[in-house]
Amino acid sequence: MNRAKLLSIIEPSYEKNTSFISKLYDLFMFLMIIISLIPLMYRGASLMFYLFEKISVSAFIIDYFLRWITADIKYPEKKKWVAFVTYPFTMMAIIDLLSILPALGLLHKSLKALRAARVFMLIRIIRLVRYSKRIWTLLYVLKKERVILLTVLGIALFYIFATALIMFNVEMYRQLPDGSLVFESFLDALYWATTTLTTIGYGDIYPVSDAGKIVTIISSLLGVAIIALPTGVITAGYLDELKKRRKEAENKS
Repeated sequence: MNRAKLLSIIEPSYEKNTSFISKLYDLFMFLMIIISLIPLMYRGASLMFYLFEKISVSAFIIDYFLRWITADIKYPEKKKWVAFVTYPFTMMAIIDLLSILPALGLLHKSLKALRAARVFMLIRIIRLVRYSKRIWTLLYVLKKERVILLTVLGIALFYIFATALIMFNVEMYRQLPDGSLVFESFLDALYWATTTLTTIGYGDIYPVSDAGKIVTIISSLLGVAIIALPTGVITAGYLDELKKRRKEAENKS
């Protein structure tokens, strides 16, 4: 089997109908991912979980190398050697590696939690983007409005940092009823600012001074407005794009 045929199986073209073998391969990899996630849902270990891990990781390794050896065909705009060298640094290749390396014992035990990255492999296997025109439309809207969305993100990050800095200094030496500090570190202040901005407010960290409560009120009110901005932009852009495409379809018919 030549490499072009191999690529059409493991990653078929968006423009062509998906072959039965490709769908079968997708189903097999989907099952491997699900099997690999089962041991991560339990604290204990067993022979069954051990076998699940070895079988699924073997499938992931084979899939990784199949994609690597066909990288030059997938990216024809790049020189052959460039495609091979740069493939390991692509997003999906990095996710694949994070899914494989912990199981091979090549990472410290504390990094075994990276195996949870396997869940992101489902994005490629399920291929929802390729099968759903609505998701393509949403992705187009996100790309079209990326400047506005990035600006809003920048405002949100700045606001989180600013309010965290203010609150940290306002409550720096304040203590809770149990004697512990309101904010043990600036990271706690960032955590508080984020949960307040997103209006979640878990209540595990809260101000005790009047000044801190005033800052919280202001942060909560502004947080509602900041969080609502990207939602409105995406919704408006998505509806406009749907109307545009429907009009084009009507004109063609």
